[in-house]
Amino acid sequence: MVSALFMLGFQDGIVKLTSADVSLWQFQVLRSVFNLALLILLAHGVWGAAIPWPQRTWAVALRSLFLVTAMVLFFGGIPFLSLTEIAAGLYVFPLFVAVLSALVLGEHVGPRRIVAILAGFGGSLLILKPGTDAFRPMALMPVAAALCYAATILTTRRLCRAESPVTLTCGVAIAFIILGTLGMTVLVPLTGGDLARDWPYLFTGWHAIDLRVLGLIAVCSVLNMTANIGLAKAYQSAEASWLAPFDYSYLIFATFWGFVFWRYVPDALTFLGMAMIAGSGIFVAWRERLESRRRAGSVHPPE
Repeated sequence: MVSALFMLGFQDGIVKLTSADVSLWQFQVLRSVFNLALLILLAHGVWGAAIPWPQRTWAVALRSLFLVTAMVLFFGGIPFLSLTEIAAGLYVFPLFVAVLSALVLGEHVGPRRIVAILAGFGGSLLILKPGTDAFRPMALMPVAAALCYAATILTTRRLCRAESPVTLTCGVAIAFIILGTLGMTVLVPLTGGDLARDWPYLFTGWHAIDLRVLGLIAVCSVLNMTANIGLAKAYQSAEASWLAPFDYSYLIFATFWGFVFWRYVPDALTFLGMAMIAGSGIFVAWRERLESRRRAGSVHPPE
């Protein structure tokens, strides 16, 4: 998980670097085509087997839809926000996991976890700074991405645990190709005009690109595919609550790559908000782990 998140942080830095040269939809289509080509090459040339067919196609499709929506919202904000702001917005997802588990799955959430969830959202407010001149509505995009990513995790855990990580990665690549193509052929012609001029990354289609940009997209493909297979395997192999502390290493990596590429250093309130988000998320995951043990009859119920 840690190595996968390090690669994803590096990938996101490259995405921000190339955002002036391609549209969101073009980038996703090209990267996903590379992903599929690499998967097929690895499956036949290295593993000596075809890509496994999904055991439950509808579940893999649902997971892919949630993840693709999350990543479109996440990458959509990359040109306008720092990597640290993007990461901090996304990493309220464990809090959404707890909320969705209670609302959708009927799991018990005690008062301590409710306080932790509120603390995590308080950390997000410190970073987003609503009501001040520093607030930008685009900063809400990674928070919306966090909600969709939480749904992805619950779907993976509940419906796709038995699926091959390669199958899950392949499903996401196909979903990105479909969505990216729809974005360029349907969304862009419908919007155009002022939106295309003011927000070219989101509301334009195909751009002429050089070999440098194409090469960077290919690098992103390798990083993305390798990391997603690793993350899928991690979530299938261990409890999400046990993985939670390692998951927050992405906040460190995003800050690191933001400094490497742009010499960006977050302010004190942002660091405090990140600490609150990480601390509350880890606490929620720990209480969920106690809850699962309680259901197994090993400890008293958490509050």
